[in-house]
Amino acid sequence: MDDELRYDRMVESALRGVVREALTQAGETGLPGEHHFYLTFMTNHRGVAIPEYLRQKYPQEMTIVLQHQFFGLEVCEDRFSVSLSFSSKTERLVIPLAAITTFADPSVNFALQFQSAKEDGAEDEVEDGEAAAEDGAETPRAETPRNDAGGNVVQGPTGRGQTESTPAEGGKVVTLDAFRKK
Repeated sequence: MDDELRYDRMVESALRGVVREALTQAGETGLPGEHHFYLTFMTNHRGVAIPEYLRQKYPQEMTIVLQHQFFGLEVCEDRFSVSLSFSSKTERLVIPLAAITTFADPSVNFALQFQSAKEDGAEDEVEDGEAAAEDGAETPRAETPRNDAGGNVVQGPTGRGQTESTPAEGGKVVTLDAFRKK
């Protein structure tokens, strides 16, 4: 029996609660002002439900943006679902909170990065790989949400890119590595 308290897991669970609460507020009242969310998630994580053509295009990782137009955002204790437009076709995505690897709100220079299942030694092993696209246009993946030049976005129906609104230098990126058991 492991006799150590796993503070790293407690902190990660609490921070996923921040993501859940932000999504819940966005679903209930919309996003105020310039707020918008970048959510990167593992497409091959258990419980992720996305169209097969997106899973084939992004077999490991994908980033979506919730900003001007997203539809039917519903948040549960362990997952959320939302409808977005991909190449003028509306698709419903279901994403477990545990599949999220990055959450960012560039309007306030805030970001959270979570350990992937592979790094945490969990069952669903995933490797870093492809990210998302902006309405079908691919760009390389950024290491953190602060570097938009390499970021990838799946945009809602507005079709507007988000390159001009990424967090400026000095933004707060919280990583959990400091809390991890070595």
